[in-house]
Amino acid sequence: MTTESDITPSAADRHHPLLKLALELGPLMVFFFANLRGEWLVARFPALAELGGPLFVATGLFMTATVISLVVSKVVLGHLPIMPFISGIVVLAFGALGIYLQNEIFIKMKTTIINALFGGILLGGLLFGKSLLGYVFNAAFQLDAEGWRKLTIRWSIFFLFLAVLNEVVWRNFSDNFWVAFKVWGTMPITIIFTMAQMPLILKHSIQTEAEGEK
Repeated sequence: MTTESDITPSAADRHHPLLKLALELGPLMVFFFANLRGEWLVARFPALAELGGPLFVATGLFMTATVISLVVSKVVLGHLPIMPFISGIVVLAFGALGIYLQNEIFIKMKTTIINALFGGILLGGLLFGKSLLGYVFNAAFQLDAEGWRKLTIRWSIFFLFLAVLNEVVWRNFSDNFWVAFKVWGTMPITIIFTMAQMPLILKHSIQTEAEGEK
């Protein structure tokens, strides 16, 4: 069973919340704008043409941004965040396959696999009495064991929903629409879902020692 001490946030996590957000969203924004301005980038950096079309150029830059993000996380925060690290492995593996084989399917299914993997891992953790979501959100808030369990169940279902949604979008719409939806569609949906969890979070929040000393 996950205990409070297991998921106590580190000092670095508490002191750099905005940096953590930037490191997680930064690579995605690079992917979006690189796809949008792919031809412009190739015109100014001809070497990028070796990667292929705009989507492949965007993927290559996305991979680079992901690696930079993970390195900065390790140097500044002192550790690699679990979810960005797992995402990074999938991004690098499927991105490399997509570029090497010049096959967009690997790139598009990457999001499906990442979300399905997160959903499966969270559900799997619960089977072993571990609310793994606590290790991800520990810098943002502290919950009791029941709160983490319920929140983990909700997020696991949400990740599986995102996996299905990604399949529907990339199989039925254009590349540009899919890329835009990853940023301007998925992000608002995730924000709305996150805000909807606030009643649960407030109900199960616990006071940390640091807060108690104030």
